[in-house]
Amino acid sequence: MRSQRSHKDRPLYMISVAAQLAGMHPQTLRIYERKRLIKPKRSAGNTRLYSDADIERLRLIQRLTQEEGINLAGVVRILELEDRIECLQAELEQARLELSQAERRLAMEIQRMRQSMRADIVHIPRGGIVRRGD
Repeated sequence: MRSQRSHKDRPLYMISVAAQLAGMHPQTLRIYERKRLIKPKRSAGNTRLYSDADIERLRLIQRLTQEEGINLAGVVRILELEDRIECLQAELEQARLELSQAERRLAMEIQRMRQSMRADIVHIPRGGIVRRGD
């Protein structure tokens, strides 16, 4: 997922190409940038460069405003919430990974302790149990 994400975040398109791909006018992209709806990367020459993820975001903004009738303030809030959800999902995945690792370590420790206990106990034919070294 991380490599897929980094590929989608790679800045590729100048504003004219990005606008065409998103079905918008370049000036709309500038407005969205001023309103902090998108944040394209910049080249060394300060040219805006948009990624595939930026294009997807622009299409989402367009769908929300045109098909759903949501104003830009509502779109800002929706995008903030989606970003927060994505962050929380990443945190949850990390916590699940850490839990899984802890469970494996605990299972190995329990197994080691059981083996250690078995090595310390000897069964005597008469039915009694005696610890080694007693």
